[in-house]
Amino acid sequence: MSLRALRPFILAILLTIPGLALRVMHPDISPLITALLAGVAILGASFLLTWACEVAQLDIPQAIAVAVVAFIAVLPEYAVDMYFTWMAGQDPASAYSHYAIANMTGANRLLIGVGWSAIVLIFAARYHKGVVLPDDKRTDVLFLGMATVYALFIPLKGSLTWVDGVVLLCIYIWYIWIVAHRPCADEEPEGPAAALARLSRRTRLATIIGLFVFAACVILCNAEPFSESLVASGKLLGVNEFLLVQWLAPIASEAPEFIVALMFAFRGNAALALGSLLSSKLNQWTLLVGMIPGVYAASSGGFYPPINLDSHQFQEILLTAGQSLFAVALLADLRLRVREAIALLTLFAGQLLSPLYDAQLEALLGLAHDPLRLHNVYAGLYLVLAVAILIWHRRGVWALRLGFRA
Repeated sequence: MSLRALRPFILAILLTIPGLALRVMHPDISPLITALLAGVAILGASFLLTWACEVAQLDIPQAIAVAVVAFIAVLPEYAVDMYFTWMAGQDPASAYSHYAIANMTGANRLLIGVGWSAIVLIFAARYHKGVVLPDDKRTDVLFLGMATVYALFIPLKGSLTWVDGVVLLCIYIWYIWIVAHRPCADEEPEGPAAALARLSRRTRLATIIGLFVFAACVILCNAEPFSESLVASGKLLGVNEFLLVQWLAPIASEAPEFIVALMFAFRGNAALALGSLLSSKLNQWTLLVGMIPGVYAASSGGFYPPINLDSHQFQEILLTAGQSLFAVALLADLRLRVREAIALLTLFAGQLLSPLYDAQLEALLGLAHDPLRLHNVYAGLYLVLAVAILIWHRRGVWALRLGFRA
């Protein structure tokens, strides 16, 4: 392998070194700097995982690749969220359970609101059309819809228990069973991953395993300092730490996936780009959410009482489920048009920026201030639009049943 081909890997590894040094040396520095260095380390490790996962599918059985590689690819997001969940189990009265829900809901909404819409808009800017998914992606849309419909009941019943975790994990396992029984598609790796693909099989396997182990160690070593420093930074700056955990933490862990998907869209392979983020959304909405009650139970030492959440956290879950159902409705016909991508981005931006204008809007309407009022409005808007579009796309919705076929 040439030095030029190695440059991306060298750069990614260099990004991880300051974070590893923090873990070993424990310097007394500002939480802002700690959050930055640990976040950059997770970013570098995420790139290594992305490239290794892309190449790993050349050498391992399809059934293993679908389940294991899909999980490893989103390990950075899982590590941060599971840290918050574990700490919540250690101290149920703390705010850690709120941080766990914040990180999970922020990651899910970013994937759709920014990731999906950006792919379509970038592709449309070059090719003047929306994105059409292949027929086999009906399975992803179908199971995302199933998980979303179930998730709507979590805030309605006011609890996130081990039963919810089992149901969501079963949905994920069912999806994996179907996908793993399909023939393996031959896709040539691109970019830095292509350099790994050119190695001999034995060297490639050893390199991939080494990258997996190294990246996993970096992520696990930096999950705690990154998470704790992010919360401390919010308190130091007087910024709501819930919002920092909700939006900044997922950016560090999901940036490589976004960047790779956007590169595919820019090169004209938008269906692959959107399909990969659709699968990631399904993984997070089933596996990530499903693991929260189990990790909390393991940390607290029992399944009862369930994770401590209040009305704000359940409202976040409802809003995330509403956005998810709206996205499923748009994709029921396996197409995401430019106007639909703009709608996803506009609604996401409106909800994200709502703390900047909610008090003024309420004063204009003569209403008492309620920080969750616009959350309810956007959740209701998502659900109403989703139902209307599902009725409009009823033929596409009926065709989703084909997604049960292997």
